[in-house]
Amino acid sequence: MFYKILIPTLFTFVLLSFTGNTTNTTKTVTKKAAVSNVLSNIDSKIQLVYSSLHSNQFQLPKEECFAEALKGFYELKEKGLIKRDILTLIDFSLSSNAKRLWIIDLSTNEVLLQSLVAHGRNTGEEFANNFSNRPESFKSSLGLYATGEVYNGKHGLSLKLDGLEKGINDFARKRAVVMHGANYVSESFIKNHKRLGRSQGCPAVPQEFASEIISMIKGQSCLYIYHPSINNLKQYKLVS
Repeated sequence: MFYKILIPTLFTFVLLSFTGNTTNTTKTVTKKAAVSNVLSNIDSKIQLVYSSLHSNQFQLPKEECFAEALKGFYELKEKGLIKRDILTLIDFSLSSNAKRLWIIDLSTNEVLLQSLVAHGRNTGEEFANNFSNRPESFKSSLGLYATGEVYNGKHGLSLKLDGLEKGINDFARKRAVVMHGANYVSESFIKNHKRLGRSQGCPAVPQEFASEIISMIKGQSCLYIYHPSINNLKQYKLVS
């Protein structure tokens, strides 16, 4: 009699367990599918934006670099951490002798400007390869920034930057990492030294374009500094 009762009970338990596991598995698969669809939609949107960029005879940034920047822009815009549809992209995977800064108006999908830009003196020679968030490191910091207020400092007209990724660039203000003009960011410097000059960690731009660049991007627009090594730092948390 005991076995006659036990066997149906076990069968019912196994059946319920299987049904429960199936339900949980279905929910997991559904969630993964939803996330996949969202990511797919974002990727499709990014590809569409990239393919429709008006270069204005400037060279376009690499699509991989642009995609990372645009994803960051969308996230910052959603969280209210930026207010403008201007995206500044710096690609530190390129030689410092190349024009590796782009300013893009995402409301018109138009490249407004392409420029030289310096990296920190301890970040590398011609190529940038070492980055830090540490004060006095004289290294560049990667990641997402919001542009802040304009002021006149020792480098003339300058633009404060707020690093928005904890542990990656959130000490930007403390380190006085700002955008400013510098005479070592020029074609003549490259010609004489075989590479661009370097800063103390600031994304310095050509002196003659500093005022124009700062005017274009000031007031809580998105700045993204890219290097392939940022993929190793992806577990970031945005600064609130």
